[in-house]
Amino acid sequence: MSIRAEHVVWDWNGTLLADNHAVLAAVNRICRDFGRDAVTLDHWRDTYSRPLKDCYERLLARTLTAVDWARIDLVFHEEYRAALHGCGLADGVPDLLRSLPRTQSLLSMWFHDELVPTITELGLADLFTRVDGLRAEVGGGSKAEHLAAHLDAQRLRPDQVVVIGDVVDDADAARHVGARVVLVATGVSSRRVLERAGVPVADSIPEALAHLA
Repeated sequence: MSIRAEHVVWDWNGTLLADNHAVLAAVNRICRDFGRDAVTLDHWRDTYSRPLKDCYERLLARTLTAVDWARIDLVFHEEYRAALHGCGLADGVPDLLRSLPRTQSLLSMWFHDELVPTITELGLADLFTRVDGLRAEVGGGSKAEHLAAHLDAQRLRPDQVVVIGDVVDDADAARHVGARVVLVATGVSSRRVLERAGVPVADSIPEALAHLA
């Protein structure tokens, strides 16, 4: 079944940016700091969920205090940034995006003041009608309210929009506003986890775009 949409809202981390190795390095730094054995990427992809605090409580088998959570957030981003230089773009990016006959925007839960310079440096900024990243100091929450604000700022009706992301939270956010969604099994969630969301799941950006009418 083809999805009709006039506008695509892209996720960044794990969708357009192939950053799994950086994420895993950061997660295993947290495991080390909290006395847990390192995990494999497959293990993390089956564990990942939002809210992230709940996810890390399952991973570390402990209740996290506010101090713990602040430490996890600091350690993750410190380690992730150290590995970020080795991350590339997903297959098909940017060529397929440049040929897409739809308007596009970018909504990420990565920090806005780091996201914008990154996509600018990569030559992607001109692809998007709007770019929004996280403007809070600490992340980990749902994307739903951010998506609603992102669409409102562009005066887009949800029925005009398809969201393409790599985690179940992207599907939940799309449902929250009434948009369509395609998930790609390229990031921090396995295909098995994504299929539970009951939405189309693709194995690549080209395959995700093939779902669009």
